[in-house]
Amino acid sequence: MKICCIGAGYVGGPTMAMIAKKCSHASVTVVDLNESRIGAWNSDELPVYEPGLLEIVQAARGKNLFFSTEVEKNVREAEVIFISVNTPTKQYGSGAGQAADLRYVESCARMIAEVGGGDKIVVEKSTVPVRTAQMVKEILNASGNKFTYQIISNPEFLAEGTAVSDLENPDRVLIGGEETSEGKEAVEKIVNLYATWVDRGKIITTNLWSSELSKLTANAFLAQRISSINAISALCEATEANVDEVARAIGSDSRIGPKFLKSSVGFGGSCFQKDILNLSYLCRHFDLPEVAHYWDQVIVMNDFQKERFVQRILDQMFNTVSGKKIAVLGYAFKKDTNDLRESPAIAICRRLLEEKASIRLYDPQVSQSAILESLGIQDGSNTESLSFCDSVEEACLGSNALALLTEWEEFKEIDFEKVYQSMQKPAYAFDGRNLLNLRELREIGFRAFGIGQA
Repeated sequence: MKICCIGAGYVGGPTMAMIAKKCSHASVTVVDLNESRIGAWNSDELPVYEPGLLEIVQAARGKNLFFSTEVEKNVREAEVIFISVNTPTKQYGSGAGQAADLRYVESCARMIAEVGGGDKIVVEKSTVPVRTAQMVKEILNASGNKFTYQIISNPEFLAEGTAVSDLENPDRVLIGGEETSEGKEAVEKIVNLYATWVDRGKIITTNLWSSELSKLTANAFLAQRISSINAISALCEATEANVDEVARAIGSDSRIGPKFLKSSVGFGGSCFQKDILNLSYLCRHFDLPEVAHYWDQVIVMNDFQKERFVQRILDQMFNTVSGKKIAVLGYAFKKDTNDLRESPAIAICRRLLEEKASIRLYDPQVSQSAILESLGIQDGSNTESLSFCDSVEEACLGSNALALLTEWEEFKEIDFEKVYQSMQKPAYAFDGRNLLNLRELREIGFRAFGIGQA
């Protein structure tokens, strides 16, 4: 089987690497027009950081896993084509700020129709609004090239930072297709591909529209849980309750469960906010404003949590951080990834810069160029207001406060007595992930604060 994946990003690269590893009978090629990105996939400095990913790529690359900029050639020769391109929130025209921008998906469909090459199964791997498959189908069927196309929805549910284990042992694989004999045959072909290593009991088949909507709904439900516990964290701080203790108590209820009840500065990543905005837009489109408003509040609470964190820094530091040095520890939206899309650190750093703070930033994986771009800073990597450090110790040296924004494991091993001695006094510690022991920090001398804790 010849497989081609259009898009060499956070989804396409790892997913195809795992398929190549598990399916020796398949030849898998990942294509992208971005030459530097393809060059990185062909090196040992991958553009995506995931624990264990490099080893999987190295084992299959050059055997049955290939990365190429020859898009049309590989699309023409493929039997199965995965579309794994970006579907960002639309920033222009109708639906700006909420609807998904599908221009890259549409461009892929038109290119597939144009290059021909035979009958094909086209698989939606990107997160898309419900009924996007209809657009893809109409474009392909209007090509007039006499080939037939079956459209499959196969949304990804991997979590960044644990993508390799999620791909190797997924909770479920969702495959949606048309309920025709040809559609069912195409679904079975994709089912057999995953069944090479995934238990068939974990492979769920649905119609196209259920599959597309299930992805948006799953992310909305997960984000809702985070915003719910973050809402309670504000009440905990006001009442001297402890949000971690509350989360443990309610999470022990089998009807609720413990997952996604960790309070923090807020959720980030490429999917949660984008998918909720998209879901809300769809609800309004189908004249369901009350449902849209319900989901809007998940985003409102997430934004509130980030602003609350900044306000607590200001409140505790005599209502100003102007001219003060803040060591920001972590910039990725979560540990074990170099992805900073919608990271809470972006909004928090922007606010600190607005308040004239001097940020000393350290993250073990996120590049300086990516951080500067996210903050809209163009004129150099080090300024009076923002400087980059190579270690926690360097970032904290001479700082007035530290703000922990990503839960990297190495931050658990910080020698806080040594760090405290190197900081200006009074020295503040603001833990945005509830990773640290506040009691121990206070015994050292820090004025220490967490989320949802007095």
